[in-house]
Amino acid sequence: MSNITWGIIGCGNVTEKKSGPAFNKVPNSKLIAVMRRNAEKAADYARRHNVPKWYNDGEQLLNDPEINSVYVATPPASHIDYTLAALKKGLNVYIEKPITLNAAEAIAIADAVKQSTGKVSIAHYRRGQPMFLYVKELLDTNAIGDVRLAQIKMWQSLRPQLITHLEDNWRINPALSGGGYFHDLSPHQLDLMLFFFGEPEYYNGRALNQSGYYGCDDNVSGQIIFKNKVVVDGSWSFNVAEHERIDECKIIGSKGSISFPVFGHAVTIKTTDKEETINFAPLEHVQQPMIEKVVNYFNGDGDTPCAIDEAVVLMKIMDAFSQPI
Repeated sequence: MSNITWGIIGCGNVTEKKSGPAFNKVPNSKLIAVMRRNAEKAADYARRHNVPKWYNDGEQLLNDPEINSVYVATPPASHIDYTLAALKKGLNVYIEKPITLNAAEAIAIADAVKQSTGKVSIAHYRRGQPMFLYVKELLDTNAIGDVRLAQIKMWQSLRPQLITHLEDNWRINPALSGGGYFHDLSPHQLDLMLFFFGEPEYYNGRALNQSGYYGCDDNVSGQIIFKNKVVVDGSWSFNVAEHERIDECKIIGSKGSISFPVFGHAVTIKTTDKEETINFAPLEHVQQPMIEKVVNYFNGDGDTPCAIDEAVVLMKIMDAFSQPI
């Protein structure tokens, strides 16, 4: 296998620990260059992470002859432009979630992939983590019988502790993020539902701004019915009291249930005759298992761990859930 040589476009907070260092830790992978519009911050990142090159212009990074793959880690508003430019040059692209502002942009990327020699995979990285692979194995082996429904609860305060709060707080600027905190956090839960249950048949929802604290929705809910008849109900609220915070996904079957926090490290299995909690060690770099799978895919060794077509479906669901009442 040859080396996948990476350039990162957007070396912000998400790349400090969650993803960036992993590109030099998986086999057949090397981080060559990083780009950030702020030249001082780009140079600082390259120095601290021992990256050979840095740029403050995306086009310059895309034209670097040493790079064959790009990780797009900017806010979602610029994902489509950088991805289309990279695909036009035949580069592979690994795209942060949410892949785009909306489904229409995701479809445009899917169309571009068909015309390019480059490959695309999406950073729905929980698909690679041992905890969620364990949940999938439980479901695939009917550990709780036939799955009936799943309930997602993501309730947080006006300033969620799960979020890194930056000066510009782009996550609550719909022009940059696509919506509010729902757009930043729900891809983790909703993609897991697609990973676990397959193709959806129906989805609908609604969004509203209850608190008026910022100019986007802070309460979103929706329902998905999958072709295998599994029903998923989700609730995302970002205006509750601190003591009401919850992060839980509960999957109920004909013989028991599986529950876990999407941003935690334990899975609880309940059946008629026992209850067991399995704890998982936190990962040093949460995206590393996914990046390893992506590197293998880009090298022609296996399928994509998250295909562009699945990301299109996810964005369609998010669009449906985000409809104002």
